[in-house]
Amino acid sequence: MPSTVGSDLAPLVARTRGPQPARRIFHATCGLVLVAVLVWWAPPREFLVAALGALTAGAFLADGLRFGVPAANRLFFRLFRSLASPREASGVASSSWYLLGALLTVAIFPVPIAVSAILVLSLADPVASYCGRRWGKRPFGSGTILGSSLFLAVSILVLFPGWGPVAGGVTAVVVTLAERIPWPLDDNLTIPLITGMLLWSLLPLA
Repeated sequence: MPSTVGSDLAPLVARTRGPQPARRIFHATCGLVLVAVLVWWAPPREFLVAALGALTAGAFLADGLRFGVPAANRLFFRLFRSLASPREASGVASSSWYLLGALLTVAIFPVPIAVSAILVLSLADPVASYCGRRWGKRPFGSGTILGSSLFLAVSILVLFPGWGPVAGGVTAVVVTLAERIPWPLDDNLTIPLITGMLLWSLLPLA
């Protein structure tokens, strides 16, 4: 994996800086589509895990290609100008982590928990990221107070209806705090897994 951005790639990477609204909308849409599949189509778990596994493997292979072939990395930033992130110039794409997080969440947890965890990822995360970058002023952890406040608010809206104020509230608060910790892993992987584990452990309180 390259540690620096080459001079020919740098201008393409620079174009991806900023709040990136299209990236946030895409992030939310992917999660909502997956939730719709889980709730309304309800395919066999084995089929969905296999499909997500194939997509995840393909995404990580594409990342490997980008890191090994500079021209592929340049093409990636040309094609996905509104969706790419500067850190993806030398790191695994967020979409790859997103797929891995969705795969593990669907594979590990019962459907109701997986649905809630994916909704927190697909709705709370992009709202917090966009608004925090655009209007957030006061830092909090790896983000801003505004971003974390919105993450908590959206998580509460997602979790309270199905899990109640205790299980839903505790999960919302803990995952909000966890989202602000600068983990070595991408939050597209950690958010759904932490949410799922918390809901599962708090089932008796729901």
